[in-house]
Amino acid sequence: MITVTEATATAGALKRLTDEGVSIWLDDLSRKRISTGNLAELVAEKNVVGVTTNPSIFQAAIGSGEGYEEQLADLAVRGVTVEEAVRMMTTQDVRAAADILRSAYDVSHGADGRVSIEVDPRLAHRTAATVAEAKQLFWLVDRPNVMIKIPATKAGLPAITAVVAEGISVNVTLIFSLERYREVMAAYLAGLEQAAAKGLDLSTIHSVASFFVSRVDSEIDKRLTVIGTEEALALKGRAALANARLAYEAYEQVFAGERWAALSAAGAHKQRPLWASTGVKDPAYKDTLYVDELVAPGTVNTMPEATLNATADHGDIHGDSVTGGYAQARADLEAVERLGISYDEVVGKLEDEGVAKFEVAWQELLDAVTKSLDNKGVEA
Repeated sequence: MITVTEATATAGALKRLTDEGVSIWLDDLSRKRISTGNLAELVAEKNVVGVTTNPSIFQAAIGSGEGYEEQLADLAVRGVTVEEAVRMMTTQDVRAAADILRSAYDVSHGADGRVSIEVDPRLAHRTAATVAEAKQLFWLVDRPNVMIKIPATKAGLPAITAVVAEGISVNVTLIFSLERYREVMAAYLAGLEQAAAKGLDLSTIHSVASFFVSRVDSEIDKRLTVIGTEEALALKGRAALANARLAYEAYEQVFAGERWAALSAAGAHKQRPLWASTGVKDPAYKDTLYVDELVAPGTVNTMPEATLNATADHGDIHGDSVTGGYAQARADLEAVERLGISYDEVVGKLEDEGVAKFEVAWQELLDAVTKSLDNKGVEA
């Protein structure tokens, strides 16, 4: 049994994080998490006010088959395609999660209470197909608090603009570089301008920009280890935080400019930075590193459950840990460059790998569902 003291301590770090202006979202979703009441419990007890999903998350959830048996049997009897089956299952989960989070959406006037679902990752380099898929997903989920995830590829940028221009809220994913992040913000502003020109209510449109964190350290640390000098090893675990902090600086600059001022006056909302990939991959680092050190107002931190629990247990939330560190962040990335590690090459590689990993996960999901549909069809 959890004592009152233990419960207070558990809520402490998460409450402090919320009080600092950081929205806590869960980076996971499954039918079991919904049906057991676990998601509702996290909302009630651990300050969770949003959910993000991706192809890997759905592959893990649906690939196991747990909780999806009845729906799979119905889909098999109908003889639907595997793509339709996957979309029926994923959108049902997102719809149910959106209902659980609806009160957070209402209280925050649409900023939180969001559930994200991603366009088919195989469309990452096809603009028109991405736009069409985003509109279809928005229609399928049919909840005001859904966010459609679009990857920040070159082809994704005009898709972001087009989808926002339709009045659809967007979560831009797989952002690794500062240059691409600025392009993402520009694409969002362009979408808002087009939406305003159509006479749409800008106050109904929200967006987050998912800036990936831990994968940057994983790639750069690997290269620093190979170099092996004292200077190189001293830089391990610093590049990802530096990159994210400079992203927040870019956010502050863009959303303080004249272009934004005009949109803000028309009721538009800032596109909040969302820290993604915040689970620590190197066991040598504190498991709450990418939470403790990325506290800044107006941000979102989407955490896997292990990171959420670790933060609740021993997170060290000590106020804004971002805005005072811009000079050091620049110095850290410059030091990495001086050692011969190309920032542009690293972030380009991470974007390519990110898209590829989601494509693989999606194909594995399609294969698993195909097998399940075939088995259910035989049983029927």
